[in-house]
Amino acid sequence: MFHDREEAGRILARSLSAYRGRAGLLVLALPRGGVVAGYAVAQELQAPLDVLIVRKIGFPGQPELAIGAVAETGTVVLNRDIIAGHSVSGRYIEAEIERQKEEIVRRAGLYRGGRTLGSMKGRTIVLVDDGVATGATMKAAIAMLQREEIRKLVVGLPVAPQETAAELDRMVDELICLETPRDFTAVGEYYRNFNQTTDREVVELLHAAEKKAA
Repeated sequence: MFHDREEAGRILARSLSAYRGRAGLLVLALPRGGVVAGYAVAQELQAPLDVLIVRKIGFPGQPELAIGAVAETGTVVLNRDIIAGHSVSGRYIEAEIERQKEEIVRRAGLYRGGRTLGSMKGRTIVLVDDGVATGATMKAAIAMLQREEIRKLVVGLPVAPQETAAELDRMVDELICLETPRDFTAVGEYYRNFNQTTDREVVELLHAAEKKAA
């Protein structure tokens, strides 16, 4: 169990130490919670930090259960099994995609001041979150990055269920996941402090990372 996201990021960075100081390295974090872990990773690896904005598409009436996700470039990943098994309507999915795209625009303006995600051509990307359950958000992020001309894609996670970790491992060049519990329940169960990360904290961490990189 991790004390908080910052500690999880520091521990994760030790397993990513082979990338420390590598030319062209970029740490991308999934906001909000992933930015806290991502900041710790970026500092340990002496790498710049940015956010990759991906929004979960929640199950009707159960928003925490992901049936898909949409990335800031418009890439959409859907869990067809859940959608078909529960007869989730196409109209609902389309409405949720549009709603999440609006939230992505809001967050991009807040986190980056309107700046778009820079070119990633030829870069080694370390993609970080504070943990995953179904992995829908992470899969959308991976799908987006696979359309870029990056050199290598590494995913770093403190915790994920075994089956999700196995899926992600097949999708990327390297997966570093610290814990893969067989009896996984929820990401927050593996943290003593899993308070919600605020937009303000994300902005402060991004500004702090920018200053240190200058």
